[in-house]
Amino acid sequence: MPRPLSAVLAAALVLCACVASDPVRRAIGTAEAAAERRAPVVLVLGDSYTTGIRGITPERAYAAQTARALGWQVVIAGHAGTGFAGTGGTGKTFATLDEEQLAWRPVPDMVLVSGGHNDVWYPPGLVQQNARDLLGKMRKRWPGAQLVLVGPMWGGDPGPTALTVRDVLREAAAGMRVPFIDPLGERWITGNVRRGLGNAPRYIRSDGTHPNEAGNRYIAGRLVADLRARKLDRPMLGRPPLTR
Repeated sequence: MPRPLSAVLAAALVLCACVASDPVRRAIGTAEAAAERRAPVVLVLGDSYTTGIRGITPERAYAAQTARALGWQVVIAGHAGTGFAGTGGTGKTFATLDEEQLAWRPVPDMVLVSGGHNDVWYPPGLVQQNARDLLGKMRKRWPGAQLVLVGPMWGGDPGPTALTVRDVLREAAAGMRVPFIDPLGERWITGNVRRGLGNAPRYIRSDGTHPNEAGNRYIAGRLVADLRARKLDRPMLGRPPLTR
């Protein structure tokens, strides 16, 4: 018995819809696969721990080593001696360096700010407010980017002023719902180089402050572990898909 014309037309429309949707599904699948293959773009702003010092080029400092371990495309910004309030003789804080070195760049997947070591000589309230202002400006500029704040690093057991700076930065991060990584609380570096105590003699240069080659590798490993534990190692994978 012949099928009604309406049934034939309905079947044809379903077939056409399926055929038409196949290229769309393939295109979406291809775009999603490409997004997963693309390395996350991460901006890192920091002091000499991040940018390196004499004898440790930026490519061998912990930030670049972290990026290599996680497969990031990284842009490293900052300057030795600087901080949220500290200028290190440059007259520039992190906020100024952010404007000069990062603000004009396209939207990244993550911005990681690491510092506080050079802020111990400044009022804690000023350090905290400057940190809030900087993170707020970054969030407004790049609303889709993941922000991460790494507290001060130290060349051994920290003193009370270092811990105070750590505390105000942790509070600033908590108030803005920004993940905070705490090298002092996690005791990445312990002891004292000159006294031969803790792991400092293995990882810190003779200046008692800056990491050596092994220290930069070690710090990178600790940071990688923390980022993975917080599921922040592939930041773009957790972002919602673009709607336009």
